Amino acid sequence: MNTDSLFSPFIYKNLHLKNRIVMAPMTRAQSAAGIPTPEMAGYYSRRAASEVGLILSEGTVINRPASKNLLNIPNFYGDEALQGWKNVIDQVHAEGGKMGPQIWHVGDTRMNKEYPEVAMEAAATMSIADIEDTIRQFAASAKAAKDLGFDCLEIHGAHGYLIDQFFWEGTNTRTDEYGGKTLKERNRFAVEVVKAIRAAVGEDFTIIIRLSQWKQQDYKARLATTPAEMEEWLLPLKDAGVDIFHCSQRRFWEPEFEGSDLNFAGWAKKITGQPTITVGSVGLKGDFLSAFAGEGTEKTDLSELLRRLDRQDFDLVAVGRAILSDYQWVQKIKAGNTEELSDFSAESLKVLY
Repeated sequence: MNTDSLFSPFIYKNLHLKNRIVMAPMTRAQSAAGIPTPEMAGYYSRRAASEVGLILSEGTVINRPASKNLLNIPNFYGDEALQGWKNVIDQVHAEGGKMGPQIWHVGDTRMNKEYPEVAMEAAATMSIADIEDTIRQFAASAKAAKDLGFDCLEIHGAHGYLIDQFFWEGTNTRTDEYGGKTLKERNRFAVEVVKAIRAAVGEDFTIIIRLSQWKQQDYKARLATTPAEMEEWLLPLKDAGVDIFHCSQRRFWEPEFEGSDLNFAGWAKKITGQPTITVGSVGLKGDFLSAFAGEGTEKTDLSELLRRLDRQDFDLVAVGRAILSDYQWVQKIKAGNTEELSDFSAESLKVLY
């Protein structure tokens, strides 16, 4: 495989990356009481030392009472948690890496048995005051990311979590200004979050947003069924301040709309003109469900990914499970040592390797 395009530099605003490989956010939930640990710092810094171009942290939550669904998901607020994140980014930088936190609110996805103190909020509709404070807290965590020295940030707007719940007609049944029959109308909450974050971090700091059509509640769900609907979704987010669109699919090689082989990231770049990240079973033959079942985990064929990258369908490639199970994945791909790659297994999720 000719992987030159994968290992070419990427520069956008203040974000200068040595290659096009992004470590995708993956929930680890091993931060006791929400405080990032030294083990977490080692987990991320090992990937930095092994030449991952950009590390995106696992989802880390804002200061709202129902923002997390597991106790040991990390916080991105409060002196103790932010000091833990300062240790993480300092170690990543010491290894020559670049990193951004993924800022998150899980919305109505709480695992009530594990996290009972917020269980009663699960079915509550957010008031306007709740929405306004949530927007402020997204901005506060974003400013903290910049102040701590992170290189960028990512907003989690995918997979059926809070921002995505506003996008999706299956969950957004509001009748006020944050609801509506069209995706364009239901976009308002996300647009206001992005605008507040942009105001907090300034013009030069790179803002990424992760989006998906599919939801963990419904793998076949689609927000935009046509390119025109995708324009109504993405262009207001661009205008609000999004720099890079991180386009999550279960399988990156699947086309988004009939009549074109462009995937989600390809269409997002075509529509917005902004850089995009593709993600979805990169480095694995099967999607994440089959991988957990031990099926379809062949991992040496990147030819289709490289074909699309060489065609400039997208700019960056996020790799999740492959890098989780093998922190030297990038170096092995660069050297052509694909036979040395470690297999992914569900057991990999239980340790900070």
